[in-house]
Amino acid sequence: MKLHLPATLAAWTSPDFVTVFKREFEALSAGVLPLQQALAHSSAVADEAFQAILIASEANAESLVLKVGVMYEGIIAGCNCADDPSPPATQTEYCVLILRIDRVGAAASVALDTDSL
Repeated sequence: MKLHLPATLAAWTSPDFVTVFKREFEALSAGVLPLQQALAHSSAVADEAFQAILIASEANAESLVLKVGVMYEGIIAGCNCADDPSPPATQTEYCVLILRIDRVGAAASVALDTDSL
């Protein structure tokens, strides 16, 4: 999936890098991230805010590479019968993503870190 993270790229060498990254990344829609593939305890990603935790970061000549933990909510599917008054239950999920941000243009790709599953 392709993203665009210009503020994160611009802040790379600044002391505010983590804050800028979290603000820009957490403003993304969960739908543009591969969270559905990482579900372990629920059946669908809830349409709620998620939290990013920067685990590691490094740079090379072409890109910034970020390892990011993401805490998000998944929905536990039930019968959803018309007469069932209970709201859908949610379950906290966690996954690790690898972001590669191009140093020219700030285009970013994101993938699930399957080594962390």
